[in-house]
Amino acid sequence: MSGGVDSSVTALLLLKKYDVTGVYMKGWSLTGCAEDDATDARRVAGTLDIPFYVFDFEKEFKKSVVDYMVSGYADGVTPNPDVMCNKEIKFGLFLKTALKLGADYIATGHYARLVKNNHFTSIAAAKDVNKDQTYFLWALAQEQLKHCLFPLGEYTKPQVRALAKKYKLPTAEKPDSQGICFVGEINVGEFLKEKLGKNPGPIKTLKGKTIGTHDGAIFYTIGQRKGIGIKGSLSGEQGKIYYVAAKDVDTNTLWVAEGESKNLFAKELLVKNINWISGKQPKLPIKCLARIRYRQPLQKAELRNIPNSDDRPKLVQMVFDSPQRAVTPGQSAVFYSRSGEMLGGGVIL
Repeated sequence: MSGGVDSSVTALLLLKKYDVTGVYMKGWSLTGCAEDDATDARRVAGTLDIPFYVFDFEKEFKKSVVDYMVSGYADGVTPNPDVMCNKEIKFGLFLKTALKLGADYIATGHYARLVKNNHFTSIAAAKDVNKDQTYFLWALAQEQLKHCLFPLGEYTKPQVRALAKKYKLPTAEKPDSQGICFVGEINVGEFLKEKLGKNPGPIKTLKGKTIGTHDGAIFYTIGQRKGIGIKGSLSGEQGKIYYVAAKDVDTNTLWVAEGESKNLFAKELLVKNINWISGKQPKLPIKCLARIRYRQPLQKAELRNIPNSDDRPKLVQMVFDSPQRAVTPGQSAVFYSRSGEMLGGGVIL
């Protein structure tokens, strides 16, 4: 129970069928919001008359999620800390701890559905397509999924809010959390610059013209528009809109494209660190649906095998029917069957 309305209603729904215990996971945070969230979760547990505990995972969270994010940026990619939090903390450490304490299942407020097939459990999109969070769950394995429950998969967000109000849960009107949880209200870029230090370098157009200075190529993401550092002070640059098209960490150069340039789009990408939800890779090539960012509408694509060698890890090539904007190394590529069940996912190389 995170102290938000989604996990509060999850606990409410589970009471119809299970003996429920509420748990707040204390992670690492720059802000004091964790204390308030734990208090809100405790109040909901009191309203529902269920036991409530706080598990202190601060040390493990710092190592598995925060340090993972910082080191990813230091290496020049844009990591996805939410995926790592799910894999290592919520469905890793928390699940193991809960099972040791005698639980049969763990449940979270994720908007996702579980589909029981003959020999394995699959993940499918939630009823509320605007809240669907399956994108962040691609790294889960069968051993985890068989102990998971996602009650909100069959509900829309308005229905969840209505249930919270009906049963007078203290979190009924609480706004949804935004951004990266452990950073809080401060800018993620400023957090990273404080951790890694600024390293100014040139901003160049794709034709090679220098039009500004950045704080360090590692801090920027493909497709980014805001916060690049182009002030429009150079002659002829006023009023132009630029997006990050590429970056060279070795030379500390940021390359930008004006407007929605074709250079922001790509039809193919490579995926590493692949996890297949069934535990077994399907025969490739295979037609699928895929997304490369949260809430992106599913896109038609094909997954193709790339033979691996001793000096190269196992990779899969993803070829889209249509060019995709801002393919970003470090982010997740998640693939689904044409019927909508998740096949798996990996990290964009």
